[in-house]
Amino acid sequence: MKIAVISGYKPYEIGIFKKDEKAVSYIKEAIRKQIETMAEEGVEWILISGQLGTELWAAEVVYELQLEKFPFLKVGVFTPFIDQEQGWKEANKEWYEEVLMQADFIDSVSKKPYESPEQLKAKNIFLLQKSDMLLLFYDEEKEGSPKYLYNLAKLYKEKNEYEIRQINFSDLQSIVEEEQFNDSF
Repeated sequence: MKIAVISGYKPYEIGIFKKDEKAVSYIKEAIRKQIETMAEEGVEWILISGQLGTELWAAEVVYELQLEKFPFLKVGVFTPFIDQEQGWKEANKEWYEEVLMQADFIDSVSKKPYESPEQLKAKNIFLLQKSDMLLLFYDEEKEGSPKYLYNLAKLYKEKNEYEIRQINFSDLQSIVEEEQFNDSF
């Protein structure tokens, strides 16, 4: 059984402030293509930590794919600490709850509320150790929170058999161009 972690930018890090912005559909399409490939390669579990943005979009894509063609795919949510959504806006809490309600497994790496950034690092280490690969929506030219997981994954890969896949902005540009081409017919 293969397990993949999916993470990446939070919405505000890439200028997305509404759940229904067109950019989200392109990001989800890029995630979908990767998850389909990973499922065909034997990935059965997708792990996320429940962060807003890439992680919740990925879970939504998995739920769609479960209905369409990969009923065996499962979602595991490992939050870095309990009540991570505590300070979030109501709309984001609702989105998070919708994703959690459909998850196959939910737990927190730290059984305490937020205390320090060490809990976030511990969550990243935990996810790397429990998985075979990482799919990260991250572009080195646009720094953001994914760089911490990316740097840890590169270190982890030096000593372990581990695969890192990325979605970057040129991948998104290709999807935009493909959709524009298809819309012109």
